[in-house]
Amino acid sequence: MPTAHARSDDFLELVRRSRQGRLKVFLGPAAGVGKTYRMLQEAHQLKGRGVDVVIGVIDTHGREETAALMEGLPQVPLRRVEYRGVELSELDVDTLKERAPEVALVDEVAHTNAPGSKNKKRYEDILELLRAGIHVYCAFNIQHLESLNDIVKRATGVKVHETVPDSFLRRADQIMNVDLPPDDLLERLKSGKVYPEDRIDWALRHFFQVENLGALRELALREVAESIGRAHPNGISSPGDKQDGHRPTGGRLMVCLASGSPRAHVLLRRASRMAGRLNVHWYAVYVETPREEPTRIDAATQRHLFDAQQKARDLGAEVHHIKSEDPVDGILEFARANGVTDIVIGVSEQSWLKQMLGLTIPQRLLRKARGFDLHLFSAEEQKP
Repeated sequence: MPTAHARSDDFLELVRRSRQGRLKVFLGPAAGVGKTYRMLQEAHQLKGRGVDVVIGVIDTHGREETAALMEGLPQVPLRRVEYRGVELSELDVDTLKERAPEVALVDEVAHTNAPGSKNKKRYEDILELLRAGIHVYCAFNIQHLESLNDIVKRATGVKVHETVPDSFLRRADQIMNVDLPPDDLLERLKSGKVYPEDRIDWALRHFFQVENLGALRELALREVAESIGRAHPNGISSPGDKQDGHRPTGGRLMVCLASGSPRAHVLLRRASRMAGRLNVHWYAVYVETPREEPTRIDAATQRHLFDAQQKARDLGAEVHHIKSEDPVDGILEFARANGVTDIVIGVSEQSWLKQMLGLTIPQRLLRKARGFDLHLFSAEEQKP
């Protein structure tokens, strides 16, 4: 197993070889496993080798060991924002860009910035730093990954509201899994090393249960394993690699959007997971028929479609809105023109007459989509 010193050497090599900002993600199954602690440890190693490392924002959550590791590392002052009589502290992106360190440390990637901030989410702050040529270390928990939102809810019974799009994680040049067995993490929680005393009982009754932690640990390990499959064997990207994280594998995936689908976000998350496993570029395509012209559908339906298309962009899809007399013909025409090999479509309850006559869109695709792999995903609510 490589040492922490060797891992920091790997990332230092990325820093020296790249003119673009590089991203390293410390990913863990849950709070308290030591992601921020490990990130700070590596920051000290880099600083000791002459690298200009600066803290952008670190949230210690009151953990003394983490706070102690912040000592000796320069920090850009946080930006103060007053909102409804409360003073909030946010990452100061502009000041950090002016300071222009080689490596910036940014914690709590899924955080939503205070209203009026330059960017809505902290992961967008990080992307801005990368575009400015600043390399970034960051950390977040697996339950915040957008495409896993429904899986996490089914596995743990907890709905996670702050998420990070999969496209952000795929942007990472290195992903480090920071793991801790559930029993050890529960022991840390009970001894007050994860949350303050007044939050321990609540955490034990809700998220911090052995079954939940085991499920999250499995998801984190699987995500890191899949990321290794998308990267070069030595974990270092070459200068010629595409910057969007995708490399040609001979195929592309498309997911078909419907204006009235109540579960479009679930379908998109599953398609995003599939595209990630296949390591392919993917499209989200809506085929507008004459019956669904903007003047013929209500405002609520238009808003629903707009939200679905925006969610697809957040998840890393290339979104297309095309017109066709027939949705099946439009889907297949787009697929053939864009090198698509896998077509994903949601299946919901249709009228029994349409099913008997074989007139549903999935049934018609099954008959006509020769040369494609067709994936039918349930668009119905799945119970835990």
